[in-house]
Amino acid sequence: MTPSRQPWLHDLVTTLQAPTVALCSPDGQVRSNGAQGVFHADVRVLSQAVLIVDGAQPQPVAGGNDEASTARFTGLIRTLGDPGADPTVRVERVRRVAAGSVAEEISLLSYASRAVRTMAELHLAADLAEIEAVKSGRADDAPRSGVAITVEQQSPDSVLLSWRGEGATVRLHAQAPAVTATPDPDSGVTLRWPVDLPAAGTSTLRWELTAEVTGSPVTGAPSAATAWRDVRVTAGDHRLTALAAQSLADLRALLMTPAHAPDDVFAAAGAPWFFTLFGRDSIWAARLMLPFGWELAAGTLRALASRQGTRMCAQTMEEPGKIPHELRRAESVHGETDSAGDRAMVLPPLYYGTVDATPLWVCLLHDAWRAGMPEEQVRALLPNLRAALDWIVEHGDADGDGFLEYLDAGGRGLANQGWKDSGDSIRYADGRQAQGPVALCEVQGYAYEAAVHGADLLDAFGPGGAARLRAWAADLAVRFRESFWASDAAGPFPVLALDGEKKPVDSLTSNIGHLLGTGLLNAAESALVLDRLTGPGLDGGFGLRTMSAANGGYSPLSYHCGSVWPHDTAIVIRAMASAGHGARALGLIEGLLAAGSRFSWRLPELYSGDARTSSPWPVPYPAACRPQAWAAAAIGPIVQALLGLEVNMPAGRVKVDPLEGTPFGALHVDGLVAGPRRFSTDAPHEARVSES
Repeated sequence: MTPSRQPWLHDLVTTLQAPTVALCSPDGQVRSNGAQGVFHADVRVLSQAVLIVDGAQPQPVAGGNDEASTARFTGLIRTLGDPGADPTVRVERVRRVAAGSVAEEISLLSYASRAVRTMAELHLAADLAEIEAVKSGRADDAPRSGVAITVEQQSPDSVLLSWRGEGATVRLHAQAPAVTATPDPDSGVTLRWPVDLPAAGTSTLRWELTAEVTGSPVTGAPSAATAWRDVRVTAGDHRLTALAAQSLADLRALLMTPAHAPDDVFAAAGAPWFFTLFGRDSIWAARLMLPFGWELAAGTLRALASRQGTRMCAQTMEEPGKIPHELRRAESVHGETDSAGDRAMVLPPLYYGTVDATPLWVCLLHDAWRAGMPEEQVRALLPNLRAALDWIVEHGDADGDGFLEYLDAGGRGLANQGWKDSGDSIRYADGRQAQGPVALCEVQGYAYEAAVHGADLLDAFGPGGAARLRAWAADLAVRFRESFWASDAAGPFPVLALDGEKKPVDSLTSNIGHLLGTGLLNAAESALVLDRLTGPGLDGGFGLRTMSAANGGYSPLSYHCGSVWPHDTAIVIRAMASAGHGARALGLIEGLLAAGSRFSWRLPELYSGDARTSSPWPVPYPAACRPQAWAAAAIGPIVQALLGLEVNMPAGRVKVDPLEGTPFGALHVDGLVAGPRRFSTDAPHEARVSES
């Protein structure tokens, strides 16, 4: 039996407004294969929309996104129109996605000197496949009978179609002169309309799909269109301007809320697979975007706090005080079906298998407070703060060795529960895979920072217990210094992790960059880490590799052992800036801008770690999501580092100290946030802050 494979995404056009996304070929056609289709609330509500004109598919000449929620495609009909080399009849398709709907306008345009008569057809189908079946590659193996489409109404100028499945209702309304609908043998339907084009004339077909799916715990954010509306980034280097515009548009399209709390806006992790609340991903997206406002952080904090663990449950890995990893409408599949046909790992709808979301939640609350989150909103989350801190100190250390680690899930969940959560991501320098329980280096940094900054919050708001946390953090720093450092020919460095026998997992990885700025490292140790991060092993020229090219487990297209993740590089840029080393981040910023130019400014989830000296552009990772929230949020640390921006509203301080001599030219930013105020500033000119 051929194993099922996750479908590739890198060459598809993705148009979205959460919780709805349309994926199609670059020619605009939606074909019944792979990941193509329209998805709403994790259900594929349309699996085919193929246009035929004059008996053939239009020959594509242009296509892509106008913006996150709009795409445009141009094709030529070379069998129609005037004779000669120049085409005189073409097709324009404009597709717009809104929450719960997709609307398309198909226009045939003639520039011919005489009238044209032809037939246009639109072949539609729907399978109502769950997204977990599509992602695991199993949807295409299902019988092709699909879902029966019903023609509900038909008039001379319009057709109303509908199809239903368990929990899903879909309607499609088409408008065009003399349009008809004919059911197909495979349970699809074909729309046909005769086209009479006068010389220099136009004929247009319009259709709109609306979908409802019951039981989804999350929905589109009502305020998505206005988010960051005042933010403008203008730079001498056009790449920075373009990356900012696309990133902000993509993040707006990814905004969602819990179904029960429409004011708690968070960023869904990514399209199409991760259109939901993810603990770690949503936290990091909000944290990276803090220069442009604390509102996303506040909504994310509340959305996760409402699902914070209260009991012990082995099946879901819930524990008191623990922040969840993933929230779904139904079970979700991770991995691919093997050659024997065994299903990949299945996770419950609410799953807590993450070791880092809880300390990161505390760090986000502290940072949002500093950015100006109102005190009454912070105070409302103090019970959740205390529970999260208790989990860090009491439950996070599963085996009592003084470090936060995760136990082997025993097949019940993710084998690795840090941000590098693929099954083969934790490797020694010689390429061997480590066995758990695993204590990751960056998680110790998160825990240290959470304890210290959690203590600051307790001091500020009065519940008490700060001294205990600071003492715990100090002990953690001593233990880390004793256990997490190794040496190679280039000198000392922090190892990736400790394995189940407390032996160092001695590979050199980007994880060490997350330690900067947490307080866990002293100045000398930070300098050693900076040297490693900016060396050729990790910095390949398009961002940080997840694993050094010198390690035995390195592969440039490995998911977590050699690829580049823009958010990972952005976290390190942010950490460098917060530790006072913003100038050391310039090479990483240049790498992300160079990569962005090759991905039409929509940074993907990840891409190849090939060196820029050997490859003029980053090679796509074929299954990478685009857009991905924390990849889009990389614009936040880039702007923050270049401006030297620091906001501490409890202390009444806003600092802007732009980096000098950057290669990106002048920079002007509108829409920065400090508490209730928005301001603008310039770099590298004399720092000035002016309220707007």
